[in-house]
Amino acid sequence: MGATETAEPMVSSARKPYRLVSRDFHPDNSVVRVGNVAFGGDKVIVMSGPCAVESREQVMTSAEFMQRVGVPVMRGGAYKPRTSPYSFQGMGVEGLEMLAEARERFGVLIVTEAVDHESLARVAQWADIVQIGARNMQNFELLKAVGQINKPVLLKRGLAATIDEWLMAAEYVAAHGNLNIVLCERGIRTYETKTRNTLDISAVPVVKQLSHLPVVIDPSHAAGQWQWVEPLALAGIAAGADGLIIETHPNPAEALSDGPQSLNFRHFEELMEKIGRVARALGREV
Repeated sequence: MGATETAEPMVSSARKPYRLVSRDFHPDNSVVRVGNVAFGGDKVIVMSGPCAVESREQVMTSAEFMQRVGVPVMRGGAYKPRTSPYSFQGMGVEGLEMLAEARERFGVLIVTEAVDHESLARVAQWADIVQIGARNMQNFELLKAVGQINKPVLLKRGLAATIDEWLMAAEYVAAHGNLNIVLCERGIRTYETKTRNTLDISAVPVVKQLSHLPVVIDPSHAAGQWQWVEPLALAGIAAGADGLIIETHPNPAEALSDGPQSLNFRHFEELMEKIGRVARALGREV
């Protein structure tokens, strides 16, 4: 390929402040592989589990259920950045050990959040996917550190971040060496108060046009109430999302974190059947 043919994409990508995550840099969809799971391929990847690791029994019960219904990735927070300093903050390393045991016993991959440099080192050791939450989307020193680890990253959109700011956060990770990034739209803060956040469905097609990275949605944090999780999840798939991350709990009424937005197992199993129908209608699988 001659110099003239390669020059145009480089000039085009230079016009954007995010270059490595831009489609100008990489025109084709990127597929982020984690074990036998591929984000950005033909399958809609479902991740689910409790907001927070609360006990060994809770984690094992959840992992066994995920294995049974065919969910390949289990979520669970060992470190919990909470708005109130009096809220449950997670079990730390003990929680990570429980998640690792669940992976060993039931074959589910683990995604969990790192909140600072210290927890990043531990999460990178124990988890399969490192989550960077909304509150840390512009923690640039943490993003640089995430760019230097050899682990896929789930990068959530900030509470009031624009799409460009979200992509620039991904660029920090990519610029420091890690292009295994999955973007997560989890709702943004607007004037509306009926929902916890406003799920920006339009972000899915917009980001997929601007960037080659896979995009998933988090309908749980957007809705704030379990009754609204299902329609938001299905709308996200219809808009082209590559996956979902959904909060479930064996007994949401007793959850130490985000119980009102967590599905119980029966409701989640019903949702999985509908997710499959919508995905197949669009030529995809679950």
